[in-house]
Amino acid sequence: MFGRVLGILLCLTGAAPAALAQSRAFEFVAMGDMPYTPEDYAKVDHLIDAINARKPALVIHVGDIISGRAECSDENLARSARQLERIEAPLIYTPGDNEWTDCHRPLGGRFDPLERLVKLRSLMFPSPGRSLGKAPIVVEAQSLVMPEFAEFHENVRFERNGVHFATAHVVGSNNNYDPSRPATVDEFSRRNRANLAWIERTFQHAIKADAKALVIAWQGNVHPRRQSATSQMAFGDIVEAIDQGAHRFKRPLLVIYGDEHTFDIARFNGASGKPSPGALKLMVFGDRQVHAVRVSVDPDMPGVFGFTPLIVPANGLP
Repeated sequence: MFGRVLGILLCLTGAAPAALAQSRAFEFVAMGDMPYTPEDYAKVDHLIDAINARKPALVIHVGDIISGRAECSDENLARSARQLERIEAPLIYTPGDNEWTDCHRPLGGRFDPLERLVKLRSLMFPSPGRSLGKAPIVVEAQSLVMPEFAEFHENVRFERNGVHFATAHVVGSNNNYDPSRPATVDEFSRRNRANLAWIERTFQHAIKADAKALVIAWQGNVHPRRQSATSQMAFGDIVEAIDQGAHRFKRPLLVIYGDEHTFDIARFNGASGKPSPGALKLMVFGDRQVHAVRVSVDPDMPGVFGFTPLIVPANGLP
């Protein structure tokens, strides 16, 4: 797996990851889909210790802070939130489906997903416009700059050394689009509009600022292995927005997501199946593989991004 991923990376960038000795270079860590079981709590602590030891510029968590088989109780959500508070770097979190969209299921506790989303926002975004982590940074939140989407504290953007970052609230379980449950269609439609507006704003800012590269993070796999009419409706607009933005941006673009729990790097494809120019997608570890990915960023190198698995031996090899 690692050899295949490295081959893809070298083919796309034309160079190996640059050394981090240059003044504008930095590193961040991407993780998600954990912890899923009580047995994983200690493993996540080990991973956080490994992350803190590296002192990255920031950490991105792509959601699913509980398992889809766990009850979506206040206690379970708060426990995972408290654990993430141990991360010393600025922490950028975007929600996953397990925290709210799947909570109507029997194993989830038969909660109202919309009520759980309100709870999640109050828990994970207590100060809109600021990240999480022990060293929070100021971010631009959609809720503060686009009043028509005032509830979307989770969609944020920021910049570091000429590289722009953004999150969008796109989740697994078909992005909460389920025609058999009309309330989900209404929720999906509003959130989809917010995401599309935010992605468009993100590309506009990156192009206007002559950004060296762009990173966009969310939870759901928008290219699921099993394509269906429902998944195409759930993710088609997002895929098209990224593809169109990539054609306009014409610089390195990285989409980070989780959902299927397998470390992988590949080209990001548009709806036609053709690769979007300059665009990569990174799927992080998750579930039983309690590890993360180090992403080196060198704005002055053509490929900008390099990738190294952050493996914690005590957590078992992937």
